[in-house]
Amino acid sequence: MSKKLVLAEKPSVAKDLAKILGANENRKTYYEGKNYIVTWAYGHLLTLKMPEDLKPEWRKWELNDLPMLPKSIGIKPLPKTSGQLKSISQLAKRNDVTGGIIATDSGRAGELLARWIFEWIGFNKPMERLWISSQTKKAVEEGFSKLQPAKNYDNLYQSELARTKSDWLVGLNVTRALTTKYEDNLSAGRVQTPSLNFVNVTQERIEKFLPKTYYTVDCLYENAKARLVTKSPQQFATRKDAEDFVAKLSGKLGKIEQIQVKDKSQNAPLPYDLTEIQRVGNALYGYSAKKTLSLVQSLYETHKIVSYPRTDSKYLPTDIEATMKERLQVVASFDPRAKAFIRDGAKVTQRAVFNNSKVTDHYALIPTEEMPRAEKLSSDELRIYRLILERFLGLFALAYVESQVSVTVNFGDEAQFVFKQSKVKQAGWKLDVDTKPTKEMPDFTTLKSIKGSFSINEELTSPPKPLTEGTLLEKMEKSGLGTPATRAEIIEKLIRTELMERQGNSLRVSPKGKQLLTLVNPSLAQPELTAKWENELELIAKGKLKGNIFLKEIEEETKKLVTEIKNSKVEYKDFALTTKLCPDCNSKLREKNTKDGKIYVCSNAECSYRRRAEPKLSNHRCPTCKKKMEIIEGKNGAYFRCKFDGTTEKMLDKKDRNKKISKHEERKLMKKINQQSEPEESPLAAALRKAMEE
Repeated sequence: MSKKLVLAEKPSVAKDLAKILGANENRKTYYEGKNYIVTWAYGHLLTLKMPEDLKPEWRKWELNDLPMLPKSIGIKPLPKTSGQLKSISQLAKRNDVTGGIIATDSGRAGELLARWIFEWIGFNKPMERLWISSQTKKAVEEGFSKLQPAKNYDNLYQSELARTKSDWLVGLNVTRALTTKYEDNLSAGRVQTPSLNFVNVTQERIEKFLPKTYYTVDCLYENAKARLVTKSPQQFATRKDAEDFVAKLSGKLGKIEQIQVKDKSQNAPLPYDLTEIQRVGNALYGYSAKKTLSLVQSLYETHKIVSYPRTDSKYLPTDIEATMKERLQVVASFDPRAKAFIRDGAKVTQRAVFNNSKVTDHYALIPTEEMPRAEKLSSDELRIYRLILERFLGLFALAYVESQVSVTVNFGDEAQFVFKQSKVKQAGWKLDVDTKPTKEMPDFTTLKSIKGSFSINEELTSPPKPLTEGTLLEKMEKSGLGTPATRAEIIEKLIRTELMERQGNSLRVSPKGKQLLTLVNPSLAQPELTAKWENELELIAKGKLKGNIFLKEIEEETKKLVTEIKNSKVEYKDFALTTKLCPDCNSKLREKNTKDGKIYVCSNAECSYRRRAEPKLSNHRCPTCKKKMEIIEGKNGAYFRCKFDGTTEKMLDKKDRNKKISKHEERKLMKKINQQSEPEESPLAAALRKAMEE
C-alpha cells in the first residue's frame, strides 16, 4: 500500500500530526500508519556552506581575499542532526513511499528548511504542501484535505533562499573585512547594523540633551483651565516674556468665539500581529521580543489555542467569519464577556477586520476553536493569551464613545485659549473606564465673554526616552528591517555579540557597538538600503522579481562595502582591551562577556590563552565554614578555594565524581555529616556544665 512521507519541523509537532493522521506506530525517528509516515526535523538540518568549505584559502581570514563571491554556495548537513537527516533519506527511498508532504511551519523559513532537506536527499517523487494557521485537529484535518502542489510555493522558497544567501554575502564579507582590518571580532549585517544604529541615535540625543526651562500661560475661569494656543509647546523662553504677555491681557474680556460639542467614537484595536504583541509584552511585562515569541509559539504549538504566531497581518480573511462564533464559544468559560456577545448573536462589530487584501501568508493572532485550559498555562503564557483574547473580544464589542466640548475664547488678537471637557457616553470595549467627566466646566452657553485670570507655569524640557525592545521593534517594522519572525533574533544577536546591552527594560549601545558604527559603511548603518532589499525579497515571494537578479545586486553592493572598509582611514580603539598581560605570550588580555560570566582572552590571534575574569562560585561547600567555594583555574588544573578562610580542595574529574562510594565510606560520611549538623553548645550551657562539674 502506498504511503506519503510527512515532514514536520520538530518532534512535538510530528507527534501531534501522527495522532491526527492515525500514524500510531512509534519508531525511533518517525511514526507510521496506514497512509502516512510522519517524520521530523530539529529546525534546520542543513545550512549554507561556510567559506572554508568552498575554498581552502578562505579558511584563514585575510583582508586581501575579500570579497568572497562564490558562483555557487551550496548546503551542508549540521553535524549534530545528521542521524535524523539520514533516517529521512532512508524513509524517502522506501518503495511504498509515493510522495512527500511539507508540513513544516507555514512561512518562509519553514519552506526553506523542508526544501533543503528534500533537495539534499534527492527526493524525486511528487511533493505537496500543508498550509495551516493553527494546530488544532480541525485545522490539520482541513489542511490535509486541501493540500497544494509544493510548486505553488516555489516563489516563497526562492525569496527565503535569496534572503539567506544575501545575509551570507553581506554579513560574512563585511564582518571578515572589519575583523581583519581592525584585529577584533566585529560583527555587522544588513539588518542588525541599522537596528543597532537606531538605538545609538536615540542614545546620542539623550547624552547631548541639556534641559531647558520654559514658561507656559493658562487662562483660569472658575474651576476650568485652558492652555494658550500657540505653534510652539515651549511658549515663552523667560518668565519676563510670559509676564509681559499676561500684562497685555490684564483687564481685558475674553470673547467666546465658538462652542463645539461633538461625539468622538473609537473602535477597539484590531487583533495583534507578532511585532505588536512583542511590543506590548515588553511595555507591560518587560518581556524580551524573543521571550514573547517563545510564549506565543507555545500557545500555538503546545496548547493549540492561538493561531500561527509569526504573522505580519492584523486582519482576517472573509472565510474566517464563519468560525468566529465557535471561537467565541470556547472562550466563554474563560471570560464572561464572551457569553454576553453570544447572547447578542455573536455579531462582529469591527467589520473592517475582514479584509482579504491585507492578509499575507497568515492572518492575525486570534484564539482557535480549541478550549483554553488556564490550569495548564504558565503565568507568562496566561498573560500573553489574555492579551490576544482581549483584542479578539474587542471585535464583538461596541465602540467607545466620548462626548467632547471645546470652548474657544479670544482676547482680541493677542491670545486664544481653548477650554476642553470630555465625558464618556458609551464605555463599549474599554474596561473599567471612568464614566465621570474629566472636569466639570462652567456653562459657557449663557455667556458672551469672560474675565479670566492667568497663571504662569515654569516647566522643564524632558530628554528623549531610551529605546526599549518594544520601541526598537516598532522602528524596525516601520523601516522594513527584517520580518516578524527574524526581528527578535536580531536583537538577541546584537546583545550576544556585545554590541548592545540591556539596562533594565531599556537598550543601550556598548562602547564596542559605538566604535563599530564609526567603522562600518554609512550606507549599511542606515535603514534605507536594507528596507529596499527587504522590499525586493517580498517581490520575489510574489513572483515579481527573480532571485538571481536580486543576488547580482547584492554582490555588487558587497564589493562596494568591502572596498569602503579596505580604504577607510578611521582609527580603531579596542575598548575591551585591558592592561593585564597574557602569561603565555605577554600580549594584552581582552575582556569578554559570556553566559558563564566575564573572561579574559589573549588578544594575540595565535595564542589560545583564556581564563575567567572572576572566580566562578560553585555549589561545593567548604569543609570548615560550610560556605560555597570558588573554582580557581591553576596551572595544574582547576581546584576549589574558600574565599573566607583560604581552605583549598582538589577538584575531582568527572570520572571520579561519578564513581560510587562504598557502603563503609557512605556510613563514615553520614556519621561526619550528622556530627557536623548537631547544634553547638552555647556559652551559657558550657558555663553551667562547668559549674556543675566543680
